[in-house]
Amino acid sequence: MNATVAKLCTQDPMWDAIRQMAGTLAAEEPVLENFIHAHVLNHSRFEAALSHVVAERIGNDGVPATLLRQVFDALFVADAQITTAARADLAAVGERDPACNSLLEALLFFKGFHALQLYRLANALLHQGRRSLAYYLQSRMALVFGIDINPAARLGSGIMIDHGTGVVIGETTVVENGVSMLQGVTLGGTGKHAGDRHPKVREGVMIGAGAGVFGNIEIGAYAKIGAGSVVLKAVPPHCTAGGVPSRLLGPCAEREPAREMDQSFGGEEAGW
Repeated sequence: MNATVAKLCTQDPMWDAIRQMAGTLAAEEPVLENFIHAHVLNHSRFEAALSHVVAERIGNDGVPATLLRQVFDALFVADAQITTAARADLAAVGERDPACNSLLEALLFFKGFHALQLYRLANALLHQGRRSLAYYLQSRMALVFGIDINPAARLGSGIMIDHGTGVVIGETTVVENGVSMLQGVTLGGTGKHAGDRHPKVREGVMIGAGAGVFGNIEIGAYAKIGAGSVVLKAVPPHCTAGGVPSRLLGPCAEREPAREMDQSFGGEEAGW
């Protein structure tokens, strides 16, 4: 057990706050009391709760949640970075999504967060050589959440997928830390050729709803992609791109667009 994990076993302010909120919710909403206990209050650690939440979302008669929890728990023990990234993702939702009233809500109900954690588990399985199980998790993600992230994609931490329905992230995609994207985003290839064929999205980028970024192109750090855009060429850092096909609209008005989540275009960006 590394030092970070050992510390979290005895000192975990995020988890303590979530449990406190869960206790309050269970008292206020009796209909959800059993649900809250099963998903949060019956667990002493964030990792156990996360394993339970994700497994319950995708478990079925063929591969039950109890069996999936055993797999997930073992992955968390083998690689503490999975839940370190999950905590950063959860914090990102709490910070950036105005519809999120608490981290408890995000943990229990936000499918963008759930799909992202399922990707992290599938990615870990792929690195262990358990390809079939990794792609099984991907298929369940797509079926249950309507979000399709290839297990081989390389995603950083502190990522927010808002709403999430229709998001597709291809096999050789790279998404660095602190990126935000909304529903309907596609990070895809441009044809059937093999090899490195998907976008490289650098730190702090914000991608608006329904945008498509295609091919092995780079979206520079802290850039902004407008909703509904089709991006086929590289976007420099700290710039805004929009349109079909996209064009550069000027410098990004926000220093950290992924954190500010402003999808409008200011006059400077639009050339007004």
